Amino acid sequence: MLMKVETIQFVDRGKAEFRKTDFNTELAPGEILLKTICTLISPGTEFACLNGNTNRGTFSYPATLGYSAVGTVLKCAPDVAGFAVGDRCLCYHSVHRSYQKLPASKVVRIDYPELASEEAVFCVVGCMGFQGVRRCRVELGESVMVMGLGLLGQFAVQTAALSGALPVIALDFNVARRNIALKRGADAAFSPDMSGLEEEIKAMTGGGCSSVIEITGNPQAVVQGLQLTAPGGRISLVGCSRTPTENIDFYNLVHRPGITVLGAHNMARPLNDGRPGVWTMRDDMKTLLRFMNAGKVSSRDLITMKSDPADAPGIYDRLFNRDPDLLGVVFDWSGY
Repeated sequence: MLMKVETIQFVDRGKAEFRKTDFNTELAPGEILLKTICTLISPGTEFACLNGNTNRGTFSYPATLGYSAVGTVLKCAPDVAGFAVGDRCLCYHSVHRSYQKLPASKVVRIDYPELASEEAVFCVVGCMGFQGVRRCRVELGESVMVMGLGLLGQFAVQTAALSGALPVIALDFNVARRNIALKRGADAAFSPDMSGLEEEIKAMTGGGCSSVIEITGNPQAVVQGLQLTAPGGRISLVGCSRTPTENIDFYNLVHRPGITVLGAHNMARPLNDGRPGVWTMRDDMKTLLRFMNAGKVSSRDLITMKSDPADAPGIYDRLFNRDPDLLGVVFDWSGY
């Protein structure tokens, strides 16, 4: 059945609109229909798409973006088990729309009544930063550096600290983001262009970081990350580079020091059967929800604003113009 629903769409480069669109509520096998409670902007990915800049060819408008949502189950396909009408769920690969229709494999029930939806919604993007830590298989007492302190980087800092890393070092040009990282588990935070940075980090770590989690996607940052990785160390590449990374001296930065370079894109995860170091998205969403409910991981400092989706055009204009104060923008869909 077709119905009209509210949707945020990118309609042209740099331009978003809040509009009514058609939505088919008919469920295919394995699908769940949900009423959206809230969605979260992913600043890096959504800026790139709003700018028409992807690493997989031409971006076409109009497009409905997003991938982090919390919603309430309205209906399940007959073959779906483990969900009931009224369940509150975390949704992966969702969109900024008043209703969601997703495979059950991308939905996780939130079993914690006291956990606010606007906090839980961060667990989707959080898993992507967490993935970088997982891939490095961090051991107790190893040093970890997180490069880039957007939403993914902030969760990488928190989960590296929970994994027993010491010290946890955070890098970002934005002082406010560095301060959040220091509050939530980083032992030190620096600007990437700080004079004497390499000497400072190598002194703190005894010669370089055991693991580096690169989340900026900036080609220059990848080179800097390799320079700051200890011999025999690991670097996980979480950030999506939109341009080729060139001028890497592989002999001196990778080969001779024995650095392990790990692709840590979220789409590299197994769909079903996870294993140590490479768990499924649903595995990690469940894990972060548990830790968030226990107060060991937090998104509270990351919420820049909670807004009506009708305000999306102005908010995306700020995102497109690279407003440094935008970090975590949650859209409240309760009125639609």
